[in-house]
Amino acid sequence: MKINRKIRLQLFVQNWLFVVLFLALIAMLGYLTRQYHFERDITQATRNELTEGSANVIKKMQGAVNITAYVENDDPLRKRGIYEFIARYQRVKPDITLTFVNSTKEPKRAQEAGIRKDGELVVEYNKRTENLVPLYVERDLTNVLVRLQRSHERAVMYLDGHGERNMVGEKNFDLGEFGHQLGIRGFKLSNPDLTVQGVPSKGAMLVIAGPQVDVSDVEVRKIMDYVASGGNLLWLIDQGSLRGLQPLAEYLGLVLTPGVVVDQTSAANGIDPRTVIGSQYDHHPITSDFRLQTLFPEARSVDVSEAAGDWEVSRLISVGINGWYETGKIEGGKIQFDAKTDITGPVNIAVAMQRKAQTETASITQRVVVVGNGNFLANQFISNGGNLDLGINMVNWLANDDQLISVQPKPLKDITVSYTSAQGVMIFGGFVVALPLLLLIVGIVVWRRRRTR
Repeated sequence: MKINRKIRLQLFVQNWLFVVLFLALIAMLGYLTRQYHFERDITQATRNELTEGSANVIKKMQGAVNITAYVENDDPLRKRGIYEFIARYQRVKPDITLTFVNSTKEPKRAQEAGIRKDGELVVEYNKRTENLVPLYVERDLTNVLVRLQRSHERAVMYLDGHGERNMVGEKNFDLGEFGHQLGIRGFKLSNPDLTVQGVPSKGAMLVIAGPQVDVSDVEVRKIMDYVASGGNLLWLIDQGSLRGLQPLAEYLGLVLTPGVVVDQTSAANGIDPRTVIGSQYDHHPITSDFRLQTLFPEARSVDVSEAAGDWEVSRLISVGINGWYETGKIEGGKIQFDAKTDITGPVNIAVAMQRKAQTETASITQRVVVVGNGNFLANQFISNGGNLDLGINMVNWLANDDQLISVQPKPLKDITVSYTSAQGVMIFGGFVVALPLLLLIVGIVVWRRRRTR
């Protein structure tokens, strides 16, 4: 075909039209990618997404969260790491803003913000701020956001002086780790001396954790007055005597049958059958969406009589699904079901109670949680399964912080590969030695054949 001037002009126009349209398409795609953002985490353990507990916490936050990151010399690698970390939160709550400050160029601003380490974050919410130093993980930032939601520190009071599980103690029997976890979530601990004063009404709740000697009549009366006037209570009841607190149990309408829960499922897993696994939870704000297993060593039955007055009662945890409630004496360590005295499972070991109460100034909702076990929050067992999470949920509910009740980070799927030493040798020999040699031999054979042609 002969190309004349007209055809050449047409080709020129077509080529430039193609260029213009192509550039317009690129610009449009760029605009769409700015306006419409889509991401999906395809990792097996969803490592790039927030856990369910963190997502539930920040979804319920009203108002924007401002995060300022102080980075020395605008280090791009550190800034990228911070951005990717905060982006997980921004995908759930878009009004979380992240601002970077070069602490080298603005040392005065960094000093005023109390910056101690490179990469430190200042988190602001509701005109309150808190710093978070690296290396930070999801649980740390989520705990900061939980604390910032509390309008003020609330006192978790605990009975002391009778051999109770100490909320600041370090022994296996004590609740020191649980007390520490409450502290980082915005609570403060207090142990009022009931021999010289009553239970302060301004505290969030009173914790009674297994006294080992009798509580005096004077102290019992003050506890009774506190509960009767609308005070919240967390009572962890261990095996044995109530140590003078029988009047409190009667006031609450508790039914406490002596004995211990036994479950053969525990024995099948290689643990003491008196250490029962909790996986069946009734519907209640404390256990809403709670799917973690909990561990209760030497738990006892807890129930509330039908004539419990004006209390609204919820039974929380059923254990011993494949076991029974051992009411007789265990002799020689031998545990055997006796149809005459023992009670077949499941057995309820925790109750939550609430009612409307009238104080001197206002009408309030009074709440009580009674658990037939203190071991599950003890230092020795608190890290098992969801024990800590369940305890935190109980305290949040008692403190009327229902919006903060959530499941903490979910367990990751098993992403490790295990193999024996023999299998390791086979893998190494096969993929590191044999396969490369085979490819080398095939390559030489193909090369020689081509040369002989």
